[in-house]
Amino acid sequence: MQLITTVIGTPLSSTSVLFSILDVLSSVGRDWEMLHGLPTQVPVFQASLRTIDGAPYWDVNGRKITPDAMLPEDPQPDLIIVPDMQFDPSGDFPEGYRMIADWVAAAYQRGAIVTSVCSGAVLLGAAGLLDQEEATTHWGYAEMLGRNCPEVTVRCERVLVPVGEGHRVVTAGGHSSWADLMLYLITRFAGADEARRIAKIYLINPHDDGLLSYASLTSGRQHEDQLIADAQVWAAQNYDVPSPVAAMAERAQMTERGFLRRFKKATGQAPTDYIQTLRVEEAKQLLETTVMPIEEISADIGYSEPSSFRAAFRKRVGLSASAYRKKWQALAPTE
Repeated sequence: MQLITTVIGTPLSSTSVLFSILDVLSSVGRDWEMLHGLPTQVPVFQASLRTIDGAPYWDVNGRKITPDAMLPEDPQPDLIIVPDMQFDPSGDFPEGYRMIADWVAAAYQRGAIVTSVCSGAVLLGAAGLLDQEEATTHWGYAEMLGRNCPEVTVRCERVLVPVGEGHRVVTAGGHSSWADLMLYLITRFAGADEARRIAKIYLINPHDDGLLSYASLTSGRQHEDQLIADAQVWAAQNYDVPSPVAAMAERAQMTERGFLRRFKKATGQAPTDYIQTLRVEEAKQLLETTVMPIEEISADIGYSEPSSFRAAFRKRVGLSASAYRKKWQALAPTE
């Protein structure tokens, strides 16, 4: 059985992701066989790039893209892939994309499997496909997804989240998680052996350590509370002092309880969580760029007990501090 697959193109999408998906799906049953002198197989995925009107468009980097067809054209898809989209993460879902969301919702009702990559989950949320479900997205769009789709449980630490009856909705996290989605879909519809072959051809490594180790933890929501903004600036410079939350409340001339309520209303985080986030983010930078012992880093950023630091780091990053250092220092230039 061939799966009619539609990859949705938009001016906000990364063309590298679009065409990487199309290339990988087209290679299933073909490229491994070609490399080993074997007969090619019937393609599992019949993939095309489609847009709402089928007209050429310019992508976010100014390249002209010519799609294969319009979204409403036959044949209707069995599988839909919504790529990343460079929405304004502090804004609402753009109404100019409502027509695409409605088309995706209608296709799902007809029985299509609907998937997304990165911020494409925001469009799935607008289509009503994530209500009462879990979903993942790029860490920079987690707040936007939750704000525009309040009934979704955002799990941005996960790479892939299949949900619903028959797992007909699948969200993939960060920008490069298109590769994880491809391996998932190939395994699901062509088998694990074929997925391994494609991974070897394209040198794809699944992100089996999750997405938290890639996230900037201090990417938070915007607000207009100047008193709290001033407290955040102070905290960024003084998170290592003893009792920083009490000090912030005193600077704001508020009780700790009142300050806590106002801080959480403005930022979505309790002050203690915010301080720990700043500390862990600083620890990440030190682990990436220095050879300081972990115990020394722990003390430097304000933890009196290394065990408390290690627990807080693993909770927020998804890796131990030593594993995080090993992961990122592998990218350091060698002499």
